[in-house]
Amino acid sequence: MTVPAPSAETLAETPPLFRIQNLSVGFAGREERIVEEISLSVRAGETLALVGVSGSGKSISLLAATGLAPRGARVSGEVWFEGRPIHNLRGSALRALRGARIGYVFQDPQSNLHPYKTIFTQISETILAHAPRPRPTRAELRRRVNALLADVGIRNPEARLDDLPRQFSGGMRQRVMIAMALAFSPSLLIADEPTTALDVTVQAQILALLKELQQKRGLAVLFVSHDLAVVSDIADRLVVMQDGRIVEEGEVLEVMRRPRHPYARKLLAAAGLAHGLQPAGPLLPRAPEAPRKPLLRASEISRRFPGNHALRGVDLEVASGEIVALVGESGSGKTTLGRIIAGLDRADGGRVLLDGERLEAPFPPALRHEVQVVFQDPYASLNPHRRIGAILADPLRRAGRPHDAEAVADLMQTVRLDPGLAQRLPGQLSGGQRQRVAIARALAPRPRLIVADEPVSALDITTQAEILALFTRLRAEMGLSILLITHDLGVVARYCDRLAVLEQGQIVEAGPTGPIFAAPAHPYTRRLLDAVPGRRLRDLQDGRIEAAPLAPSGASLHV
Repeated sequence: MTVPAPSAETLAETPPLFRIQNLSVGFAGREERIVEEISLSVRAGETLALVGVSGSGKSISLLAATGLAPRGARVSGEVWFEGRPIHNLRGSALRALRGARIGYVFQDPQSNLHPYKTIFTQISETILAHAPRPRPTRAELRRRVNALLADVGIRNPEARLDDLPRQFSGGMRQRVMIAMALAFSPSLLIADEPTTALDVTVQAQILALLKELQQKRGLAVLFVSHDLAVVSDIADRLVVMQDGRIVEEGEVLEVMRRPRHPYARKLLAAAGLAHGLQPAGPLLPRAPEAPRKPLLRASEISRRFPGNHALRGVDLEVASGEIVALVGESGSGKTTLGRIIAGLDRADGGRVLLDGERLEAPFPPALRHEVQVVFQDPYASLNPHRRIGAILADPLRRAGRPHDAEAVADLMQTVRLDPGLAQRLPGQLSGGQRQRVAIARALAPRPRLIVADEPVSALDITTQAEILALFTRLRAEMGLSILLITHDLGVVARYCDRLAVLEQGQIVEAGPTGPIFAAPAHPYTRRLLDAVPGRRLRDLQDGRIEAAPLAPSGASLHV
């Protein structure tokens, strides 16, 4: 049975289901608190979005409110749930509440699902942890888990009960996490960045699923995100956090029409830039439109893996000083093609030419530094035990370039990094700073082509816009060619000269960015465009909703 969505008037009259009052969080050894007296509430049937960049205090606030703050945290304030205080609950009383009445969906399902336990085992463990005696039988558990998987949209769920997490796609794993969170029909669902690591079509599916489940079950949803475009499509109200404080809150449309705080305006501007929602025109000058000789030419590339024909006769060209986007969903073959171009994998057929010379792994010494890679996860691609200066000195030395402290400082300044960070470890930098280190490392040998594989998908929205603008500036200043691999067509709208759309190992559409966005020819391209988040922001841009400017003075991005 579907619960009717409450009207704005009904919500206003409904007492809060979950309320946080004057919550502060600090840690021993730190004078400043990382969360400073925040207050918020969410009602049954309502979606409240908690928005801010990484480090703003969003996640730790909700972890602290539900008794999941890390050891050593000092938490003060009041938390009320279903009309009673829960801030003083401890141990089994708090565990009985979490999972049964409060469901939690975390950002990364891969790290939150046990890799060696079946999906049935993991969901049934959640059920058994809260089930009253007598405990359900195994047959009853299988029926119940099967129903939960069906409810979250997993096809043929009975056949998937005994599969391991690695046998599911990223989107399917997140659906499993949602099924676990809903196992005991909670009244509150906390979704902490549940779509950040997913491609745009899967992200759209998960958002639609959460909305459908909310309407079916009458859930209150607390949705945590860094991206105003994403939450604007599903939230009723917004709360914006900066540096541990709430700086703006209100109805979604009201905040988007007339954001009062400069930081809220900056988030709106960043969402517009990152998702291609700003008015037409590049952030920085693009390469000339006149045809040029290709620097990179990949012809008839094919690659097979056991049970998977990853690439099927792919052709791709990148001219000198051009940014070309390779776009497609997870599993479309984007990364495989990028690895072949970068010499990290061999094609089964076809050839790759760089300025007329054949590229094939392992690259010949003369071409070894010509193509460099920037990977998706900057933390995983940097040695956590080496200092930034040493990480950047190594590729300079291998390329035969000066690699002293001055040369490292010059390289860091190229990507707008403070040279004073050279003595820090990767774990002491923000995500955006780490990605700038990864870009600096790729620039060290003075390559002609950079393959950037999902370089912003792990970053918050303002940092995404900064990194994409950095690529554009480097192209303009250094004449770099960049192959930008991404799942998000919105990301490429403002930054790429051309794009190629890859579906199931085949290029289905390619050409200049503007015409493809204006009139996509292939149904798959149209589907990717439809999945770009920010329908309400697009309505603002097109004048269907009255709006304040998205990019006021003082909200410029550091590139």
